Amino acid sequence: MIATILAAVGVAIWAYLIAGRGGFWLARERDHWPAEELPAWPPVAVVIPARNEADLVAQGVEALVAQDYRGPLHIFVVDDNSTDNTGGVVRAIAGAARRPVTVVSGTSLPPGWTGKLWAVKQGIDAAQDFAGADGYLLLMDADIACAPDTLSRLVAHARRRGLVLTSLMAKLRCESLPERMAVSAFIFFFQMLYPFAWVNRPDRATAAAAGGCMLVRAEALRQAGGIAAIRSALIDDCALAGRMKKIGPIWLGLTDRVRSLRPYPALNDIRRMIARSAYAQLNYSQLLLGATIAAMSLTYLAPPLLALFGEGLARIFGLAAWLIMAIALQPTLRFYRLSPLWGFALPVTALFYMLCTVDSALQHARGRGGLWKGRVQSSPSLS
Repeated sequence: MIATILAAVGVAIWAYLIAGRGGFWLARERDHWPAEELPAWPPVAVVIPARNEADLVAQGVEALVAQDYRGPLHIFVVDDNSTDNTGGVVRAIAGAARRPVTVVSGTSLPPGWTGKLWAVKQGIDAAQDFAGADGYLLLMDADIACAPDTLSRLVAHARRRGLVLTSLMAKLRCESLPERMAVSAFIFFFQMLYPFAWVNRPDRATAAAAGGCMLVRAEALRQAGGIAAIRSALIDDCALAGRMKKIGPIWLGLTDRVRSLRPYPALNDIRRMIARSAYAQLNYSQLLLGATIAAMSLTYLAPPLLALFGEGLARIFGLAAWLIMAIALQPTLRFYRLSPLWGFALPVTALFYMLCTVDSALQHARGRGGLWKGRVQSSPSLS
């Protein structure tokens, strides 16, 4: 009887997710809008925080230099106290680039700031005169590369629709076996948490962004309190989106034009990526951690277990829920050109994410929360 109830609840959960959560699983919010022309192209200042990114930063900066953007464009790379040759790599590119590229030497991290946001603030401070009141800031990660028409399309889309924040979810690498197992699920879970269709509706409170590529109207950012308003946020992109949506409409979608260069060859690499911010997502709450583990167990683990080992209605309902979740993942799998069979492995991937979330909480308890590039950033006051 209990098994049957659990299985039926699993079916009900998936029925709600499919029908009542903004169609997140369809992965329809994409940058498929047609190319547009503007009567005048506003200035854009690109701000890239870079800490020990000598291996990846060159490709991203060179892609920005090669943009077909017809307005003023200046690239500011903040060398965030790197111990490698990050600054030297960018300076070498700047010397031969057809676009202005400036390296900003980062200063020591002050109390109350996360490392990335302190670097971003320094870049914005250096860029504010160039962007002016009518311009835009393109906040990019150092491990991101984009197609030549990306900036023109972003600015035209933002200008025509009066957007204060336009963000593209960079297409992650999906080559190694761990990447194939975990990447599509990461995108699926993110869309479930923040349905993009709801993010893109001004009448919905849901706000999110993808930190790898965010085009922000400079004056709107000032009205929102600037980067200082979110200086302690570990999940900075969604924190910024929440601030910006109070000022005006925002937009978030998937894309093939912007891609992440960072490889995750081993499961441990992915574990570190997830564990860095998972507990922060739960507001460092043990209660929310327990509730999340229970909810994910019921949603992802119970259905296949009951389908394999249950009897009667419990087995039928378990199989139905497992099939629904496998079908729900298919649009994201197609976007990443992965086998549809990965849909049936979603429970295993969900278990991995659950373990990473628990690990995130343990790292926080040990004083190592938010560890990134040798710098611990997570604390109850940095949330």
